[in-house]
Amino acid sequence: MATRLFEGRDHAAVYQRYRFSPQENLQRVIVSYLEKKKVNSFHLAVDVGCGTGQSSHLLAKHFEKVVGTDISKAQIEEAKQATHPPNVSYLVCPAEELPFEDRSVDLLTAFTAAHWFDIPRFMNEVDRLLKPSGCVALSTSTLDMRLHYKDRSEKLTGIIKEIKDQIFTYAHEKVKRVANDYKEIFDSLPLQDKERITDILDHVPMSVADLMGYIQSFSPYQIFLKAQPDAAKSLVQNAEQRILETMGVSSRDTQLELVTRQVCVLGYKSS
Repeated sequence: MATRLFEGRDHAAVYQRYRFSPQENLQRVIVSYLEKKKVNSFHLAVDVGCGTGQSSHLLAKHFEKVVGTDISKAQIEEAKQATHPPNVSYLVCPAEELPFEDRSVDLLTAFTAAHWFDIPRFMNEVDRLLKPSGCVALSTSTLDMRLHYKDRSEKLTGIIKEIKDQIFTYAHEKVKRVANDYKEIFDSLPLQDKERITDILDHVPMSVADLMGYIQSFSPYQIFLKAQPDAAKSLVQNAEQRILETMGVSSRDTQLELVTRQVCVLGYKSS
């Protein structure tokens, strides 16, 4: 059964505001893979578990039609309300029951989402939907995060690791798929021609305020917030204060850099 942790309206609003789009190096890996496989049809891309649509937007410049799907009605409502390209549309549906015809999809993607799916059923959909010469790209940000700011990077990274370790005590067991760099997902992909890349680094500029919002968008934090609201809010407030003090600044708008490591599972359907 798929896991449903992103369905609250408040969580969806935080997700829309603070989750960032797939960054440059991850985009480059996927586009390079399509070029390497000489994919020649760019009609339909389906972005599964699209959340509030940040990743779907990026596919729009490469495909005639992009459909973002998510099981969460609240997430899709946020996606529809946000500005998006005219060739992008959204549907509420499970990842394991996608309403598209057999062999109709040129590219099927899931960004920071596939670990929540019922993997055997989802992989059946991948096999059913992809056209011959179609591709799949399943990626996630890992739990490896670093912060860069002047000569304070090491101390800031230590703080963010400490905060992350506290929050992720509330993580769902399926987060183990992320911790294992999507090996289970790679092994389950029913395509002979496939590869897994585990060392995609991207640098994301953001303010301290945005960093704290990003942390609050994590599903373990939202579980923590429901279980112990005062403790969860206090953790974020104290974390922000420690980060500002370590940076030697007072403004939440001060910019720093989040370095993320991403994993991407890629596959090509030859026939």
